[in-house]
Amino acid sequence: MGHNVFETILGAVVLALAGLFLVFAQSTADLNKVKGYTITANFPMVDGVKEGSDVKINGVKVGSIEGLKLNTEPGDNQYLVTVEMTLARSIQLPTDTIALVSSESLLGGKYLSLEPGVDETMIKTDGTGRVTRTQAPMRLDDLIGQLIYSSKQGSTGKTAEPAHP
Repeated sequence: MGHNVFETILGAVVLALAGLFLVFAQSTADLNKVKGYTITANFPMVDGVKEGSDVKINGVKVGSIEGLKLNTEPGDNQYLVTVEMTLARSIQLPTDTIALVSSESLLGGKYLSLEPGVDETMIKTDGTGRVTRTQAPMRLDDLIGQLIYSSKQGSTGKTAEPAHP
């Protein structure tokens, strides 16, 4: 009989700790949707970014990605990815702003980084605004391939001859 009471108390403690963990996780996770205006940007590739990913300026979250769409209609934008993002109303971006996909860390997730420019005219906040300067993400496997290829090109296979006195 005492064995069942101990198991019941232990189960209650485990459930209480699980509940505390869920409350902590929900309160510390930044799940709040940003309310504001919508802008778009076209990228050749958006590896690792998805709907709900953060949009940041200088590491501070200022928005979130609302949608990704592959352009399939013939023209200049064919096979580019249109990223639709919502930014806080308090953020006003110059028209020469650059958007790029960045990594939180080597193994971390991806987010969209905005680097404001210096232009005096601002991107429209009426839902038709567009970032025209974008940069595709750097892919680790491509960088490693370039490193290996360049090291093979740089070595000629010849050894230096010793200097004669």
